[in-house]
Amino acid sequence: MADQESRERQRGAVEVSGKAAANGRVAKRDSDEIVAEIERTRQNLARTIDSLADRVSPASNVRRLRGRAAHEFSRPEVRLAVLAGALAATGFAVYRIWGRRRG
Repeated sequence: MADQESRERQRGAVEVSGKAAANGRVAKRDSDEIVAEIERTRQNLARTIDSLADRVSPASNVRRLRGRAAHEFSRPEVRLAVLAGALAATGFAVYRIWGRRRG
């Protein structure tokens, strides 16, 4: 049995998926079935193109980035870090201004 399979592979036998007759030939498909398959393929392609267009759209990228930033800013540790940075920047500005007045 294994010898027969290896001989078929050597001869270039191809496994056929889908409907096949007993003699190994592919059965003819109904035209309605072919049209339905074409329509499914067209719809899948349209969804793929829409998805790609959404990924490369600058407006969509800005919208996603804005949403991600809002989500990150809602975390308490991020708010605390932003507050600490703002406080440090304010302190540095006050120090520089006060140093000029005294100097």
